Amino acid sequence: MSLDNLADAFYDELRDVLSAERQLIKALPKMAKKASSEELKKAFESHLEETIQQEQRVEEAFAETGKAARAKTCEAMKGLIKEAEEMMKEKADSDVKDAVMIACAQKVEHYEIATYGTLCTWAEKLGYKNALKLLKQNIDEEESADKKLTEIARSINQEAMA
Repeated sequence: MSLDNLADAFYDELRDVLSAERQLIKALPKMAKKASSEELKKAFESHLEETIQQEQRVEEAFAETGKAARAKTCEAMKGLIKEAEEMMKEKADSDVKDAVMIACAQKVEHYEIATYGTLCTWAEKLGYKNALKLLKQNIDEEESADKKLTEIARSINQEAMA
């Protein structure tokens, strides 16, 4: 695909984030299963529900581009998930493993926040009002998930020190 203008870049990035959300939908149940902390497990399960909604919003955001909602493999998310999967295989104290999973999950959240921030800026410039509204909902949820993980990390990190 040729990126001749901002609309092309927006479409390309939207395809990328659609892939990212779909990859995350597959990864979150695995992370929830591996979490020892009930609070962390619930956070992963709750974010899975949000991620399913986020995927649907991204699909809706394609409407203003006039192009099909087709994902292209998000290599960044693929790498972040691979890293999390490798960390989950490590032998570790349960609190330490939870702390590491939170770190991996926050890397994902920060990637998504950056991506949605860019997409919101571009949607605004392009006059894609509905896409902007949908993508703002996604970034708000990602920021909230990141804050929730930080809160959970406070107690888990303390336990992991022992």
